[in-house]
Amino acid sequence: MKKFLLLHVVFLFFLTNILIGQNQNNFEISKNLDIYSSLLRELNLNYVDEIDPASLNKIAIDAMLNDMDPYTVFIPESQIEDFQLMTTGEYGGIGSLIQQQGDFVIISEPYEGFPAQKAGLIPGDQLIEINGFSTKGKGTQEVSELLKGQPGTAIHIKILRHGTDAPMMKELIREKIKIDNIPYHTMLAEGIGYIRLSGFTQKAASEMKKIFMDMKEGQQLTGLIIDLRGNGGGLLNEAVDITNLFVEKNEIVVTTKGKTKEQTTVHRTRLAPVDTEIPIVVLVNEASASASEIVAGALQDFDRAVVIGQRTFGKGLVQNVVPLSYNTQLKITVAKYYIPSGRCIQEIDYSDKHESRNGSRVADSLISTFKTRRGRKVFDYGGIMPDIVLEPYKFSSVSANLYTENLIFEYANHFARKNQVISEPDKFRIDDQTYDDFVKFVNSKDFTFRTESEEMIASLREIAREENYLEVVNEQINSLESKLVDYKKNDIYKHRKEIEEMLKIEIVSRYYFQKGKIIASLQNDPELKRAVSVIADKSYSKLLIP
Repeated sequence: MKKFLLLHVVFLFFLTNILIGQNQNNFEISKNLDIYSSLLRELNLNYVDEIDPASLNKIAIDAMLNDMDPYTVFIPESQIEDFQLMTTGEYGGIGSLIQQQGDFVIISEPYEGFPAQKAGLIPGDQLIEINGFSTKGKGTQEVSELLKGQPGTAIHIKILRHGTDAPMMKELIREKIKIDNIPYHTMLAEGIGYIRLSGFTQKAASEMKKIFMDMKEGQQLTGLIIDLRGNGGGLLNEAVDITNLFVEKNEIVVTTKGKTKEQTTVHRTRLAPVDTEIPIVVLVNEASASASEIVAGALQDFDRAVVIGQRTFGKGLVQNVVPLSYNTQLKITVAKYYIPSGRCIQEIDYSDKHESRNGSRVADSLISTFKTRRGRKVFDYGGIMPDIVLEPYKFSSVSANLYTENLIFEYANHFARKNQVISEPDKFRIDDQTYDDFVKFVNSKDFTFRTESEEMIASLREIAREENYLEVVNEQINSLESKLVDYKKNDIYKHRKEIEEMLKIEIVSRYYFQKGKIIASLQNDPELKRAVSVIADKSYSKLLIP
């Protein structure tokens, strides 16, 4: 009886503390809301100039949420359509990627079969006006909002195209633009299927199931490669259902754990799988995040796939969307993901601001070990560590600078103006004549770049100056610098192979759009080749043994 009374007292003590804490929080919220509304009212009444309450309110909200994680964001009414794109993959617009170039935004990649492409817009077209509004000085976000709108509505765009003297007017009818979850799939050598999964919007799982079943029915399928590289994630339920295609019914794929009981949920496979035996390789990289990490991590934990590539991004946070007043919304982090082995894939602890305002990474000493279904060791230090780790390709300074200064992009436009057709994406190559023409094009642009070696020499000169040794070593530093400048003139030929690859992919996209770009990029893909070899040379099973 005494023990019962003691437990009862302890329970009441904790309950009382919880209620007191809640009441204190409620009081603090009410008090600070009153202070905020009073302050805004006084500014509106007494500030010397006119104020924009909506703008000030947005600034205040963004500043407050900036102290949370980067995924907790306020969504004003004007951006609701952008948010819907993330969940449905659909929006009303012209169907094109855009990018900033100088004072204007340009078309960088029109989507095949959508208004921009049908109206004849091409990469490099400069957007001068949209529905009579000048776009000079506007960023990509502002221009994107002008281009989007209800499907069926007209939009008038004034463009300036390279090689033309006067701007052109184009009338486009906006359409419902659907971004494909699976932009490309094919059968590779030796009966291995390949599926590029780029998103987890609605119907991603059903689309993948159909493609996989068609592959199985079409011929003898010996293996499957799921390419999640660059896939930033999407809907949780689609990730669970895609995992379910290859894992038995009623298996726990992911558990979300939050502050409240309602935010702690177990997500299981719901249906009978379509194939539990076929060898699977999942390709990932640093840009594979969230739902991609759930699929890769769950298949790894079940020993159902070999994961190849680089450690994934490490986003293990769950967001819910909460409707607010006046048709605004709050996307708020409510829980963390835990995959089948029990590990959390979140890398950064945003609640710990000691290291920096951007949160802190898990210390090596706090990394925990978990086990897959068969007993292989896996860890929880953020992201999914592949079973076969491949170093990402590091481009040379000359290649990186050619890309960042848009010379690869501009030459592709130049090439497309001179050539009406090219070979199919898997057959097109950069020949000597084309490469020499590219070098000539680059030289006409007064292209210069700075190597890491040059940066180090400049640093050495500065250190020598600070230590009063410059007079002694200046001649040697100048000689070294001169030799390096002469030597790097040949870099554009020394690194021809990687520059050719970049040119090939960019040029192919001018003729065969996004699908062609993927096909061209896969021809010399070392990570894809490794994935094929793992399935073909029978090393797959050995990799899944503890």
